[in-house]
Amino acid sequence: MPEILALAASNIVSPIVLSFALGLAAALARSDLSIPEAVAKGLSIYLLFAIGFKGGVSVADHGIDARLGFSLLAGIALSALLPFLAFALLRLMSRMSTLDAAAVAGHYGSISIVTFVAATSILESRGIASEGYMVAVAAAMEAPAILSALWLVSRGSDGRSMGADLWHEILLNGSIVLLVGAFLIGWITGPEGLAEIDAFIVAPFKGVLCLFLLDMGLVAGRGMRQGREALGPGAIAFGILMPCLGSFAGLACALVLGLSTGGALLLMTLAASASYIAVPAAMRVALPEANPSIYLTLSLGVTFPFNLTIGIPLYLALAVSATGG
Repeated sequence: MPEILALAASNIVSPIVLSFALGLAAALARSDLSIPEAVAKGLSIYLLFAIGFKGGVSVADHGIDARLGFSLLAGIALSALLPFLAFALLRLMSRMSTLDAAAVAGHYGSISIVTFVAATSILESRGIASEGYMVAVAAAMEAPAILSALWLVSRGSDGRSMGADLWHEILLNGSIVLLVGAFLIGWITGPEGLAEIDAFIVAPFKGVLCLFLLDMGLVAGRGMRQGREALGPGAIAFGILMPCLGSFAGLACALVLGLSTGGALLLMTLAASASYIAVPAAMRVALPEANPSIYLTLSLGVTFPFNLTIGIPLYLALAVSATGG
C-alpha cells in the first residue's frame, strides 16, 4: 500500500495530471478558458499518429510472434465480454434504464487511447519496457464492445438493426483508421523511419499530451456540471469499481500470455479504461435515445480522472507484484 500511494502521489504531481486538473478546475469554476475545437482535434491527431507509429516501429524491431496473435485475441475477448459485466453492475447499482445501461456498458468494454498514452508515458519515465504491439491490441479493442452493447439492447423491445451507417462508424472511425494506419507506417519504415521524424514524434509528445489533457479537463468539468443530476451515488461508484474489475481481468490475461511488466500494465489499463471518443460517436448513430450526459460524464468525468490519478499507479504496482518485474 505505501508503494501504491507513493506512485499515486508522484503521478498526481506530474505535468500531465496537473494539466488535466487545471482544465477540470477551470470548467467547474465556470472560467471562459477554452481550446478551439480545431486545435483540440489537431492535438488528438498528433497523439494517435505518434503512439501508433512508435508501436509499429517496436513491432518491426521486435518481430511478429504467436504472442502477438494471442494478445490480439485476448484484447478482442476482453472488449466483447466486459460490457456484460458492466451492464449487470449498472442494473444492480443504479436505476438506469436498459437503454442507458447498455450504452454505458459499451464504453467500458472499449478503450481510452489517452489513458493508454498516459500509461506508456509512466512506463517511459520509469524505464520499464513493454511490448510495442500493445497499440495494435488497443485498436482491436475499440469495436467489439459496441457490438456487445447493441446485443444487450436488442434483447428488449428497443432492438436495433446493424445499418450501413453504424458499420461505417464502427469500422472506419477516424481514431481507429489513424491509429492502425500510423502503426502500419511505423511497421513498414521501422527504426530508420523513426529516426527521420524523431524530433517530431518523440520530443514534443509529452508537451502535446499536457495540452490535450488540459482540454480533456475542460470537457470533463463541463460534463460533470451538466450530468451530475442524471447520476446517482450507485452510478458514480460504478465508475470507480468497474475499472478496477477490468484491470483484474486484464492482469489475468497478461499472466496467461506471459507479457512483461510493462505489457501487463498496458493491457490492464486498456481493460480498465472507458471510451469517450469512438463509442460516443457510434452511440449517437446506434442509440440516439440514450442520454449522452450519463455515459460521457461517467467515462470522462469519473473513470478517466480516477485512472489518471489513482488507477494507473495501482495497476502498475499490481503488475510489478504479479510479474515480478
